[in-house]
Amino acid sequence: MTNSSVCRDRIAIMKREMKDVLTQNILPFWLNKMQDHENGGFYGRIDGNGQLHPEAEKGAILNARILWAFSAAYRYFSHRSHESYEPHEVQLYLDAATRAKRYIIDHFIDPDYGGIYWSVDYKGHPLDTKKQFYAIGFAIYGLSEYARATGDREALDYAIELYECIEKHSLDTQYNGYIEACTREWGEIADMRLSELDANYPKSQNTHLHIIEPYTNLLRCLKEMQAATSCNYVPAIGAVLPVDVTVPIELLTRIEGSLRNLIYIFTDKILNPKTHHLDLFFENDWTRGASHLESYGHDIECSWLLHEAALVLGDPKVLEKVEQVVREVARASEKGLRPDGSMIHEANLDTGHDDNDLHWWVQAENVVGWVNIYQYFGDSSALDKAERCWQYIKQNLIDWENGEWFWSRHPDCTLNTADDKAGFWKCPYHNSRMCLEVMERL
Repeated sequence: MTNSSVCRDRIAIMKREMKDVLTQNILPFWLNKMQDHENGGFYGRIDGNGQLHPEAEKGAILNARILWAFSAAYRYFSHRSHESYEPHEVQLYLDAATRAKRYIIDHFIDPDYGGIYWSVDYKGHPLDTKKQFYAIGFAIYGLSEYARATGDREALDYAIELYECIEKHSLDTQYNGYIEACTREWGEIADMRLSELDANYPKSQNTHLHIIEPYTNLLRCLKEMQAATSCNYVPAIGAVLPVDVTVPIELLTRIEGSLRNLIYIFTDKILNPKTHHLDLFFENDWTRGASHLESYGHDIECSWLLHEAALVLGDPKVLEKVEQVVREVARASEKGLRPDGSMIHEANLDTGHDDNDLHWWVQAENVVGWVNIYQYFGDSSALDKAERCWQYIKQNLIDWENGEWFWSRHPDCTLNTADDKAGFWKCPYHNSRMCLEVMERL
């Protein structure tokens, strides 16, 4: 049997296993345990011991990621009639995506100042009304994926409206790049951090990563619609049209320009040319701030998201430059790999402290990053890395009994139940995306 035949067989097994995990483990958990039928939308939290907290706040990131996950699952399965699946399950994916879309528009969109709230209470009333551009980016990501999957005009219009919010209020016209946060009224805010774990700097790699991600998806959505047809796009929030909708060339050109700029921000500002890791925090003028941190999960995630951005942009010169960087960043991330295929979270080179927890999201991105290297650069060792990490996930992170994945394993291999099974930061996004990326790509 040839090496290519062996690789095909290995890929087929991984694809089949991931389809099963997606449809039998991840998505059913959110369908059966997280839908809030009393107050609308989805519950805000199930803790690491499986206990539901029905009165927990509901975060913008959680709800936007739910929207993306179910929209992407619906898009994938509804367009593959030749594959075996249950039509009623696909309808459940669409219903969940529509529930998430409706809740975001009705409860998270700020009707007075635009943008989205950081969180609402369990009844859907505004709670933390700051404007964190990371969260606005995820709303674009989810809404644009819903539009890709369904042709929904309302979702597309809100995605474009939120793109305009980021460009108007976050883009730094003096030094370039995007700031972290504003007050509800788009004023300056003292604490710009995403979480208590982050340093308080005006710019971060993480926010830029999750702005380039939705801009890529929005551009892809609009290009797909443009390719499908020929009617003029006239924004009208509330209308619903089929996918055969085109957009003005000037809008496409603007979004392409924004995406091209973000790509160069990564290659020229965020990427450390000496180490090929991504620096994490910056002053407005791009002076590196905080400790010298290396985040291996973000490195490998960025390697494929940056590549995806260049592929969707479709500029050969940009792609040529990016493909050199992609391999460098992926190689740099290997510093976080362990012999069993898992990847540690991060390292602080100033203190010598390594965060050796094995987080669910890092493992999911580790798989996609190496699959991307294998697919586009023909590196069979990258497929080995992806498979080893997938084996680690199956054996250590998937909750086969209760559904979904655990947050992490500690360095001593004990299970982390202190962090949530579902919550503000624990969403069906990294793991469902890993499954869908492997299923769609290979």
